[in-house]
Amino acid sequence: MNEKTLKQDEIDALFQAARTGAESSEKTEVRARVLPYNFSLAGQISNEQLRAISMLNDMFARNLTHNLAAWLRTRFQVNLVSAEQIPFNEFLLRIPEISYVASVRLEPLGAASVMQLDLALAPPVIDLLLGGDGKDGPLRELTDIEESILASLVEIICRELTVAWQPVGLSFEFERRQMQTQVARLMAVSEKTLCLSFEIRMPHSSGLLNLAFPAVVANTILRRMTIDWGRRSHGGNARGKMMDVARRIRFGTSLQLPTVSVRTADLEGLKPGMVLRLNHPANTLAEVRVAGEPLFEARPVRLGPHRAARLEVSTPEVMP
Repeated sequence: MNEKTLKQDEIDALFQAARTGAESSEKTEVRARVLPYNFSLAGQISNEQLRAISMLNDMFARNLTHNLAAWLRTRFQVNLVSAEQIPFNEFLLRIPEISYVASVRLEPLGAASVMQLDLALAPPVIDLLLGGDGKDGPLRELTDIEESILASLVEIICRELTVAWQPVGLSFEFERRQMQTQVARLMAVSEKTLCLSFEIRMPHSSGLLNLAFPAVVANTILRRMTIDWGRRSHGGNARGKMMDVARRIRFGTSLQLPTVSVRTADLEGLKPGMVLRLNHPANTLAEVRVAGEPLFEARPVRLGPHRAARLEVSTPEVMP
């Protein structure tokens, strides 16, 4: 077999071809990682922002748990199940055929949001408010009287939402119950909504409370949260700032003798120029009191033209 001996220019050509092939493969690999931009994802709430919204509504769930349990005089548990961003038509598909749906206006934005409550919760709530034991009942439409009773529950929910969402400056005002055919008119079906789902548990029943907010509300919440986070991030050490402010607070201070008891008979005949015995030895130390609280025992002295106190010992109440 004849072995071919390569010349130097042929060896250089082989190395150049190998180098060119490696560079082209790297470029191909880089191009493979490039993805087209999806404009439908614009304005999408990030996972971190959803966690912040969830923390805000966890407080609402805790407050609603305590207040409704006291109002209904029974065990009542509310838990946040999910916080997600979905189109409004997807939210509409989740509403059961028999359900309580209400429109809630958010001020000062003047925007409408939707609240949906499972009607499985209505019979025990109504039974409790009418003096019963909160027993479960069949799933059916409400009478006019039952609807009025359930409206009071929705008003309490709106009040607790207002308290929880106070940091972002929004208040919730219950408008009225909406029929299924009217709900789709409150928002555009393709509009992105912030959907919050809460699970409500009672001794004899359970159900879901769902809230849907339009995009303008979600954007307002995120903008105000971002501003608040920016202030916190640039705020530095909050504890140190509070200490600096506290050090500039002024308190009333006095130097006085310890408290003594005086008989009423000794006070009845007092006149200017008379001497009142306080039953304290002449060497009794006075007390330095700050905001009425004794801090030190001291002796009265003079510092130039001013009166002063020479601190001797701390009072037992402030000893370390």
